Amino acid sequence: MAGSLFDAARDCLAAASPDDKVAATHAAALAFDQGLLVTDAGAPPPEPIRMPGRPERPRLVHPRELPRRGFGSTEGRAAFIHAIVHIELNAIDLAWDAVYRFRDMPAEYYADWVRIANDEARHFGMLRARLAELGHAYGDFDAHNGLWEMCEKTAHDGLARMALVPRVLEARGLDVTPGMIVKLRALGDDATADILEVILCEEVPHVAAGSRWFRWHCERRGIDPEPKFRELLAEYARAVLHGPFNVDARSAAGFSEDELAALQQLSA
Repeated sequence: MAGSLFDAARDCLAAASPDDKVAATHAAALAFDQGLLVTDAGAPPPEPIRMPGRPERPRLVHPRELPRRGFGSTEGRAAFIHAIVHIELNAIDLAWDAVYRFRDMPAEYYADWVRIANDEARHFGMLRARLAELGHAYGDFDAHNGLWEMCEKTAHDGLARMALVPRVLEARGLDVTPGMIVKLRALGDDATADILEVILCEEVPHVAAGSRWFRWHCERRGIDPEPKFRELLAEYARAVLHGPFNVDARSAAGFSEDELAALQQLSA
C-alpha cells in the first residue's frame, strides 16, 4: 500500500542526525519515484513550523559572530567547506518543508521538491566527505540559522516562500560560487572546486523551480509577479541582498530583467 508523502517529509524534517536525515531523504525520494508515496487528500493539516531536527553541533550564532577566514590555510578552507555543508543540510529541510507545508499543489510541484531534497542530500554527502579529507567533521565550526529563519517567516504563504527562499537565499550560491571555484583552483584545491562545479550546475534548476512555482502562485491569485517580487524583497530581504549578481545563471533560473533590476536597486 502507498504511504503518505507528507508523513515521509515530516519524518525527514524531524531526523536529528545528519546521517539519518540523508538516509531518510534518499529512501523517501526512491519510494516517491516508485509511486509508493502519495499526497493524501485526507492527511491532517501541517503542524506549525518549528526547528527541524538538528545535531547538537554546530553551535548556531549570529552571522556577525562568525570569523572571516581566508582560503590560504587548510583550516580556512575547512571552515569555508563547513559553511557550505551547513547550507546543504538546511537545504534538505527547506525542500522537505516545501513538500510538507503546502498542500493541494500540482503533482509536478511535489516531484520538483522531492528531487531537490534528494539532490541537496547528495551535495551534503559530497561536501562532508571532502571536509573529512581536510581533517574536520560537520559541527567543528559555528554556523548561523538564516536560511531556516526565512523559512519560518514564509511558512504562512507558499507564494512568499517560493519568492524568497529559493530565489533570494539559495540563489546567492549562483552569485558567489563561480568566484569561489576560481580561487580554489588557483590554490590547487581542484577536489573542492570540482564538487562546487557539480553543485553550481544543479542549483540552477533548483532556483528555477522556485521561479516556476512563484509565478504559478501569482497566476492563480491574479497577481503581477514582477511588482510582487519587488514588494517581497523590500518587506523581507533588504538585509540579505548582496551584489554582484550572476546575471547569466539567474536568467537561466527564470529571473526576468525587471526582477534582476529590482535585486540591483534594493541591494545598492
